[in-house]
Amino acid sequence: MTLFQRFCRIFRVNPWLVRMLIVFTVSGGCVLAFSEAKQENGMTSDSSEADSKKKKVVVLGTGWAGINFLKNLKNPSYDVQVISPRNYFAFTPLLPSVTCGTLEPRSIIEPVRNIVRKKNVNIHYWEAECFNIDAENKKVYCRSNIAGNLNEKEEIDVDYDYLVIAIGAPANTFNIPGVAENCHFLKELEDAQKIRRTVIDCFERASLPNLSDDERKRILHFVVVGGGPTGVEFSAGLHDYVKEDLVRLYPKVKEAVKITLLEATDHILNMFDKRITAYAEEKFQSDGIDVKTGAMVVKVSDKEILVKNGGRISTMPYGMVVWATGIGTRPVIRDFMKQIGQDNRRALATDEWLRVEGCDGIYALGDCATINQRRVMEDISDIFRKADKDNSGTLTVKEFQEVLDDIRERYPQVALYFKNKRMRTLVDLLNNSKGDAVKGSVEVNLEQFKSALSQVDSQMKNLPATAQVAAQQGSYLADCFNRMEKCERNPEGPLRFRGEGRHRFHPFRYKYLGQFAALGGEQTAAQFPGDWVSIGRISQWLWYSLYTSKLESWRSRASVISDWTRRFIFGRDSSCI
Repeated sequence: MTLFQRFCRIFRVNPWLVRMLIVFTVSGGCVLAFSEAKQENGMTSDSSEADSKKKKVVVLGTGWAGINFLKNLKNPSYDVQVISPRNYFAFTPLLPSVTCGTLEPRSIIEPVRNIVRKKNVNIHYWEAECFNIDAENKKVYCRSNIAGNLNEKEEIDVDYDYLVIAIGAPANTFNIPGVAENCHFLKELEDAQKIRRTVIDCFERASLPNLSDDERKRILHFVVVGGGPTGVEFSAGLHDYVKEDLVRLYPKVKEAVKITLLEATDHILNMFDKRITAYAEEKFQSDGIDVKTGAMVVKVSDKEILVKNGGRISTMPYGMVVWATGIGTRPVIRDFMKQIGQDNRRALATDEWLRVEGCDGIYALGDCATINQRRVMEDISDIFRKADKDNSGTLTVKEFQEVLDDIRERYPQVALYFKNKRMRTLVDLLNNSKGDAVKGSVEVNLEQFKSALSQVDSQMKNLPATAQVAAQQGSYLADCFNRMEKCERNPEGPLRFRGEGRHRFHPFRYKYLGQFAALGGEQTAAQFPGDWVSIGRISQWLWYSLYTSKLESWRSRASVISDWTRRFIFGRDSSCI
């Protein structure tokens, strides 16, 4: 008796019934499996077909502009390839804190893959560096950032439908001899780590025996070139580091330490309110930081720096120089600008929708680009004609007021001009005009209108090269891509006067949200819209809370808060690693 027959006898079931049940079960399973496999193959085919229809977007760079573009991109109809030599995003406003051991380097970075992994858009990352952009064939050529056999780096070329250039900018050396070879920069995380090691090395070298007093003073002379926020914050952080931590560890050399801040203009922190500038200069003087304004660096050797001040050139021995002034142009951007006819420029020229001028499907944002705003005087005849509804050849106060809001939106320099001159109407504009034939008029012709607005374009200014500008541009461009049908072709449309059409997509407008400058000693200066200025410990705690909230993850926030807490309790770390 077989095992099957024993089973049927024990459970008292009909053998034929069991056989039929097994046959139906197996056959049904095969049918189901075949159906699922067919469905899966169909899905794979449909999916690959859908992927092939997706527009390919290549993003160069993982700084403020590139990361904010990726974070705000929501349209799943794109296949995004991110290419950057660094696989993380660095919170650059906190770099000065890394140089002085207040924060650990890993606390202010976030891996790119962590930022994009939960998005519903196909985003891939390659660690490579772009060295050539071919706009004609819509290709970018990159070199792997990871060295292979015999130090050869793999080269790759990538096709694109849209290219987003957000690779930032290096420090500007202004072609001054010796700057690139002998100075430290503060643009990347590696720069901050190198500065930190050099500071400790200087103290260790100065502690060695058999050094003369002059040599010891030279080694411990720290020179910072550039009186902007980066230079000021580093100088203040270095002073706190020396005063609160290093003098206790190196008591024999504390008298030899000197910090000098060189600024080519008349004041430091020129982009801030005058009250902040005056307070910062006074505080630095009381702290013993030597601030030299009107000082231009002429040459930097391995041990001395030549400074021109008031027509005199003086020699200044140093132990370390930190170069924190201006931004330059990367070689790949210089080559690309030559290719598209934008020679003799510092940065890529874009229109107000961040589209690179003279190119199709290429966008540029952040420090590597600058926006060419539309000039009022270029369109003055069209503006007059659109505003002159009755075609009388003259413009009345009522006709001007009807289009004023639209003019202000299209030409932001008009809004700034009216605000600075405290004007609201055409009458105010005419009374402000220098032409006697215009003053007192209630109607103007085209030539008088041109004369009244002749000074408006003087209000145009390039946007500052800050993280705030780059972040807003990244968010704006992502919004453009989310609604590409409105932004891709002629987003401006006709002049946006009532009854004459609207912008299909509004141009980029920078919104100033305020700025901070840490001055050391738990003192921070803050400036916000509306000329609101705050200086002191309250601003310092506001600085702590705002910067913590802007970090990319809870891991980074916890790490930064932990570093700050450790510094308050145990002081800064002084190990040379």
